[in-house]
Amino acid sequence: MKTIYAVFDTNVLVSALISKREESPTVLLLNHVLDGNIVLVYNEEIVSEYQEVLHRDKFSFSDERIKTVLEVVRTGLCLERTPSDEIFPDSDDAVFYEVTLSKEGAFLVTGNLRHFPKSPIVVTPAEMIRILEEK
Repeated sequence: MKTIYAVFDTNVLVSALISKREESPTVLLLNHVLDGNIVLVYNEEIVSEYQEVLHRDKFSFSDERIKTVLEVVRTGLCLERTPSDEIFPDSDDAVFYEVTLSKEGAFLVTGNLRHFPKSPIVVTPAEMIRILEEK
């Protein structure tokens, strides 16, 4: 299987960690990361957001679990943003898109397509699973 590069929107990580179903697309994607089929692309802004969101009381994730997830993320590829002229409903989402643009062929995986420009590189977790199966 060819390695795929991807930026995971924060909601993808949260969904994978709270899911009770091993066959949910977000859990499968996290497993693909652990298996080396997906290399996560990130920068420090993204890691900071992951850390802030995963530490929210409503999720009750242990510090150890968060630390492990962030260590997995950091095994990926750290890149700078490639500036984009796109307009985002929430300017905080721009970093995910712009880091994706920094790696040719990378995908942005999100559960919130409406937060990002309509683009072939922006896909849902289920679409990313299909892309992986086709490779």
